[in-house]
Amino acid sequence: MIDEGYVKYQCHWVNSPSITREEIEDLNQWRNQFYQLGLIGQYDNGIGFGNVSIRCLDNPHQFIISGTKTGGLEQLTEKQYTLVTDYNWQENWLTCRGLIEASSEALTHAAVYTANPNINAVIHVHHLQLWKTLMNKVPTTAENIPYGTPEMAQEIIRLCQMGNLKEAKILVMRGHEEGIIAFGRNLDEAGNLLLLMFKQNDYELIKN
Repeated sequence: MIDEGYVKYQCHWVNSPSITREEIEDLNQWRNQFYQLGLIGQYDNGIGFGNVSIRCLDNPHQFIISGTKTGGLEQLTEKQYTLVTDYNWQENWLTCRGLIEASSEALTHAAVYTANPNINAVIHVHHLQLWKTLMNKVPTTAENIPYGTPEMAQEIIRLCQMGNLKEAKILVMRGHEEGIIAFGRNLDEAGNLLLLMFKQNDYELIKN
């Protein structure tokens, strides 16, 4: 069952420009590449999937993330990204500033940043075959935990505390069909790790 893709947390959205084109240049290049490979996009039923984010190095508690319902858009601009300025995953809320609300997975990204201060980029993609292949071979969340919830954030932090996730830098969301998250010290590390997983498992990626 594919998740509905809607925001499940309480979002305090300040509708105000906050992102510049320069801030999202590298982020958008990786996002566009994964869109072209079909790893970010939209299902036939209109539900979008996949999102990307980077930590703000001048304020490590904040991060820039692609906006809600942008998976199906071929090209994004600074108008489709937002700045998450504050969050509390235990209480299931976040505050964001931009021309669009944050992705439904924003608290999941926040959990990764909270769990590991050395992580500065998070990429969430969908691919059914790789999802099945990696399940339980890399850190995998429990089956009964849905995406975009405090329980998912807690599960990611738990996996990080076990140690192997810090080394693997990739996880499978068992309760979020097709969902895979990779992260790294920068976008290149996270993005190249995903591409390596496809190469190692001989999955051909067909560009849109």
